[in-house]
Amino acid sequence: MIEDTEAVAYADAVRYAADRPDQFWSEAAKAIDWVANPLRAHNPSMGWFPDGMLNTCHNCLDRHVQAGRGDALALAYDSPVTGTIRHYTYRELLYETERTAAMLASLGAEKGDRVILYMPMIPETVFAMLACARLGVIHSVVFGGFAPPELAKRIDDATPKLVLTASCGIEGSRTIAYKPLVDEALVLAAHSVEHVVLVQREQLTADLMPVRDIDWHDLQRRTADQPAPPCVPLASGEPLYILYTSGTTGTPKGVVRDNGGHAVALAWSMANIYGIGAGDTFWAASDVGWVVGHSYIVYGPLLVGATTVLFEGKPVGTPDPGTFWRTIVRHKVKSFFTAPTAIRAIRKEDPDARYLKEIGVGACRAVFLAGERADPETIAWLERESILPVIDHWWQTELGWPAIASCFAMGDLRRKPGSAGFPVPGYQFAILDDEGFALPDKASGNIVIKTPLPPGTFRSLWNNNATFVRNFETFPGYYETGDAGFRDSEGFMHIMGRTDDIINIAGHRLSTGQMEEIVSRQPGVAECAVVGADDDLKGMVPIAFVTPQIGFAADKGIAERSVLAVRSELGAIAAMKAVLVVEQLPKTRSGKILRSLLRKIVNREPFDIPATIDEPETPAKIAVVYREKCGFNDPHPPNSGK
Repeated sequence: MIEDTEAVAYADAVRYAADRPDQFWSEAAKAIDWVANPLRAHNPSMGWFPDGMLNTCHNCLDRHVQAGRGDALALAYDSPVTGTIRHYTYRELLYETERTAAMLASLGAEKGDRVILYMPMIPETVFAMLACARLGVIHSVVFGGFAPPELAKRIDDATPKLVLTASCGIEGSRTIAYKPLVDEALVLAAHSVEHVVLVQREQLTADLMPVRDIDWHDLQRRTADQPAPPCVPLASGEPLYILYTSGTTGTPKGVVRDNGGHAVALAWSMANIYGIGAGDTFWAASDVGWVVGHSYIVYGPLLVGATTVLFEGKPVGTPDPGTFWRTIVRHKVKSFFTAPTAIRAIRKEDPDARYLKEIGVGACRAVFLAGERADPETIAWLERESILPVIDHWWQTELGWPAIASCFAMGDLRRKPGSAGFPVPGYQFAILDDEGFALPDKASGNIVIKTPLPPGTFRSLWNNNATFVRNFETFPGYYETGDAGFRDSEGFMHIMGRTDDIINIAGHRLSTGQMEEIVSRQPGVAECAVVGADDDLKGMVPIAFVTPQIGFAADKGIAERSVLAVRSELGAIAAMKAVLVVEQLPKTRSGKILRSLLRKIVNREPFDIPATIDEPETPAKIAVVYREKCGFNDPHPPNSGK
């Protein structure tokens, strides 16, 4: 029973969604404009709103202009790396989208075709995504700067008609030439694209191949007199986009997102989780190459008529640790969404929060964290310094929108350090052991979600149904999230890491996430990752990698404090084999720590440099530290880094 008055609306919604899901989601669907209204909410074989028809671009743009909100601000482009700020009203964003749709249509792109976007964080990327949605073309955004072999895999899987790109991207202080990467990928790929359309950026221009390659702005001028293509009506279940996520086999998995369920779920989440509606400003400090960028930079805010911020920069170094707070104040951001690693980076550079105290947080009412597990120490620091509620929440690319959260907009501010909150209405969770039996509160196990999954979640993988089905095979009737954790006696969900982050030490199953919590609290620790190393005696032993806060790089006591703290809180069985201080942890460009790569390093296994890595030289540096500190003198270490 929930006694907190602040949680009553949340509790009512949970019951409504669980007891009468068809009615719950039919009500939610009223927030969307339909070409043909859905007469039923769900069909087991056809998915959500099976008889409904709509167009996502219309819902993001046209309907707001038609409702008289054409002069309302839709998109704020803020690029500290180029010193550029531009604003687009809904009328202006609709115009740019229509002109981009006319460009794509002139090249033969039509409903059902695929187009790959290999683009940086510039307005043209948003125009292109919305233009594809307008035409019924399925877009697949690939994070700009991905290595050519990875881009080639996605080209061969999606078989796009066109590739849209730019001459360069800007990553902090680095300018990355995109065109050579695209050219190499197209040589590697078996599939041939008809055209590459390229935005020339003044920071670095690219040479174009005759016939195949087309200058974006030249094409825009050539099609200026063509009529704006109308929004193509699409069945609810037809694909909006394909978003590739790395598979365990090295083959990328193309998550397919539908139009109807996606629009309904995102509109519901904006209103009920983030508290954002027409006229509000929302900022998700992510990249459009990731699911957060799809859901909460482009589609979610525009579906509800809000202003969205498109930010081309980093939390530190562009130009300083105050850039996030400056951006929040400048654009009157009401709710802010970022990754825990971004806050840790800011804290590392500005531990006393001098920039935050000087700049403030303006109109911001809450900060949301997701992308990886948020350690309690980082949350406590940000709450203390910002005086804002900091809400950790959890979801996945496959799900497309939050599954565990504190539903802030429902007045539910219950939070607990180390927890991602409560199941979001529409999601029903269970914690199961490896045999599929339900576990009691506080017992760690496999986190699964009862089927059918709510609207907005994936219903297939592109050209890969066999892998899609495997997500539901281990625990019949449930989706296997691949994460481990527990539910406590108050109902809070605790995500402790991937199931392969549970290590077995002399027969005891211990969570590396729990150890990371403890290590992160130690003085001088900015960030940490704990992985299991194979051990002949105990099976596995934990090893921690930590990055120090400013001023603590020479502190020899970090390792000792961390070892003693873990032993004190978890017992002698959890004794750390080593705590290694390193300059930085290996991370993806979205900020996730590459723990699987660290496991390979500690087990002295060969590894490749992942296409998603942010600093390619980091793994080799860590491997050197590990060999030196742990007594290995192998002149031919197993990691090639290639």
